[in-house]
Amino acid sequence: MNKADLIDAMAKAGEIKKTQAEKSLSALADAIVTGLAKGERVVFPGVGSFSCAERKARTGRNPRSGKEISIPSRKAVKFSPASIVKERLNPVKK
Repeated sequence: MNKADLIDAMAKAGEIKKTQAEKSLSALADAIVTGLAKGERVVFPGVGSFSCAERKARTGRNPRSGKEISIPSRKAVKFSPASIVKERLNPVKK
């Protein structure tokens, strides 16, 4: 599902115009990014939570030359799905 498909689905489910759905999607994405940039954990009920994790600096290798390179520390986004998402993806067979 790409952005256009998601906007179509939101517009249909919410019975709103596509332009309103696009603005809502953009606002949601901006809120998530802003929260993560502040170092906050962002919870999206029924979907999951986003958080930031710090990756330590490390030494890696250039795959072409095999030469060691220094990889600086950086922040990475982590996503933890909600339990309802896990259940829908992996239903328990009876």
